Amino acid sequence: MSDWNIEIGRELKRVDIHAEYGGRRQGGIGPSRVAPVVLLFTDPVKGHRHGYFDGWGEDGCYHYAGEGQVGDQKMTQGNLAILNHRKDGRDLHLFQGVSSGVTRYIGQFELPADDPWYLTDAPETNDGPVRSVIMFRLQPVKAAPPSGVQLPHTPEPKLLVREVEIEQQYVERTYVEPHREPYEAERREAKLVRDYADHLRAAGHVVVRQRIEPAGELKPIITDLFDKTANRLVEAKGTVTREAVRMAVGQLFDYGRHFEPIPSWALLVPSKPRPDLIALCGFAGVEVIWPEDGGFHEAGNLRAAEERGAGA
Repeated sequence: MSDWNIEIGRELKRVDIHAEYGGRRQGGIGPSRVAPVVLLFTDPVKGHRHGYFDGWGEDGCYHYAGEGQVGDQKMTQGNLAILNHRKDGRDLHLFQGVSSGVTRYIGQFELPADDPWYLTDAPETNDGPVRSVIMFRLQPVKAAPPSGVQLPHTPEPKLLVREVEIEQQYVERTYVEPHREPYEAERREAKLVRDYADHLRAAGHVVVRQRIEPAGELKPIITDLFDKTANRLVEAKGTVTREAVRMAVGQLFDYGRHFEPIPSWALLVPSKPRPDLIALCGFAGVEVIWPEDGGFHEAGNLRAAEERGAGA
């Protein structure tokens, strides 16, 4: 245990903390060579620019992003110091706010013995490419009470699937890159989903979206449209490029494995894709739907046709 003299809630200069307890003077994680502590610094405003989304979760833990601004984060250096803090005989001390040079002491934490960390996706510095980020669960030992749940979603211990309204226009991208403005293709995608939902409702179908929260995942995955009447899962794209079609097929596989019974799959696009991409969807068991003549045209999938032929 460390000889710790800072009271919870106290504000002080970061340089003064390092003068007494050591640790790196830059960055968020400061393992000390002069005291048995690992100093942790979080700044939600500054951190978001670097893809760090720290905050209190519904589980009562403070979820703290590991270090590393570029590429997938690794369990090395400061991250390893957090993971091994018990074995190394070090206490974890968390401070909040460092932009002005003054920080506030939140308290002492430890990693829970079970499930101390997990991986999630977040963008690199300055909204760069999405990469894998380490998230530590900091369990309070002696700390200020949580100031409200700050994470958009706390990882669930088991799979949770629930319905949400089509009109709720949030998409799973907002959980990974919350500050990014939608591209024009994404705006077209949203309108396409609304139009197709209206088309199905006019035919007497019940349509919703499904919010899927896989066990241990920080960010939910959210379907574009689920036709409950036809038991059909629909993924929409605002463009018919190969990249978009490939992504949609992968998303349908990701979503579909969480349904019971397994639904049929369909891709909704703004225009007819070229033949090879329709063939790709058919091979994957995905129908293709696009607007045509005031309605919507549907192209069946090859697997379904082959199964019907085999059963004939």
